[in-house]
Amino acid sequence: MQIDERVVNDVTILDLKGKMTLGEGDELLKEKINSLVQQGRRKLLLNLGGVPYIDSAGLGEIVRTYTTVSRQGGKLKLLNLTKRIQDLLAITKLLTVFETFDAEQEAVRSFS
Repeated sequence: MQIDERVVNDVTILDLKGKMTLGEGDELLKEKINSLVQQGRRKLLLNLGGVPYIDSAGLGEIVRTYTTVSRQGGKLKLLNLTKRIQDLLAITKLLTVFETFDAEQEAVRSFS
């Protein structure tokens, strides 16, 4: 898994590419988020457009990430969910927890 970081206005966008599975992406995401939170970055947007598959460990990491950021007074939102990921979040009732967006501009604006 690969994570590219960029900042739009004061929102940190993480472009995720590759499968998010146990041992492949879940630890990487955890380290990245912890590092950003320590730097005081509290507005995070996960772009999942390049993620074809998430298993339970990957899903657990997204939930843990959400909790970590929220506890620090920040916000974590999701962008570009594939049909498969959207279905997964719907089945697990997590679609009601996360704010999700299809358009990056709209997602970035939602933080202000």
